Amino acid sequence: MALQLPATMQVFERGWLSSNNVLFTGADTALVDSGYLTHAPQTLALVRHALDERPLARLLNTHLHSDHCGGNALLQSTYACHTAIPAADAVKVASWDEDALSYRATGQQCARFNFDALLAPGDSLTLGDLSWEVLAAPGHDPHALLLFCASHGILVSGDALWENGFGVIFPELAGEPGFIEARATLDLIATLDARVVIPGHGRMFGDVGGALARAYSRLDYLSSDPRRNAENAVKVMVKFLLLERQRIALVELPGVLASIPVVGSAMGLMGGEAFADDRPLVERMNSTPSPAYIALANWAIASLIRARAARIDGEWLLDA
Repeated sequence: MALQLPATMQVFERGWLSSNNVLFTGADTALVDSGYLTHAPQTLALVRHALDERPLARLLNTHLHSDHCGGNALLQSTYACHTAIPAADAVKVASWDEDALSYRATGQQCARFNFDALLAPGDSLTLGDLSWEVLAAPGHDPHALLLFCASHGILVSGDALWENGFGVIFPELAGEPGFIEARATLDLIATLDARVVIPGHGRMFGDVGGALARAYSRLDYLSSDPRRNAENAVKVMVKFLLLERQRIALVELPGVLASIPVVGSAMGLMGGEAFADDRPLVERMNSTPSPAYIALANWAIASLIRARAARIDGEWLLDA
């Protein structure tokens, strides 16, 4: 049975480089999440088409990973929209600390944006003439948020719950707790009477119980051996690079991986002499890639090809 949303809601399903966007109309207009920087013109075009002549009044972010807020700057410059972000990230955004915001750590792009208001667990919002609760969703990101409309059983889940899993548990790569928090978030979602979930990536779905069962199973698998989360993170990072660039020269991939701090953190958890490089980041970035990164690049290429997520054409690794 096809899922139906209220007339004041529309979802732009964007694929995997950009997060999905949720547009609200009614008495006021608002957009939740804005996609990746290189897709910002497409985000703007989608919003303009859907709103016709109406301006976008508000912009909100479930969390501040680059694929969820990369269109913020363009939307702000176009509409001067009132922008609300997770409260715990306010200082980082105000000072535009790209290290703390993860953009430098992941080697991803995000144009600087500002904010007008903060979102915190326990807040209540009106979006699309409907009442929404703001709930905490740590795990994938320590400061991520959920939006839940109890009257219609609609959950905007960001990367806390997809139809088949959830986003990379990044805190664990930095030696911080993430698995326990992700489980607590799934437990919270299980208490909600959610009948429709709009995830950060992928199609919206109604089998919430099935999605939760798959997410718990995935979390059990990853948390039973931290190497699995690290391996998943590396594959996700390379796939993201391919989605952004479409192709990467095979000979350049080890150096690209060496320039991304979060990949270095993941290597430390993957174990084995082949994936060991204790050199400082600056040294790694400005020298011939070590055998560790060459081995890692070869492993990532093989893994993505097996999963049919990439292919080789001559001297290039291509998205698939």
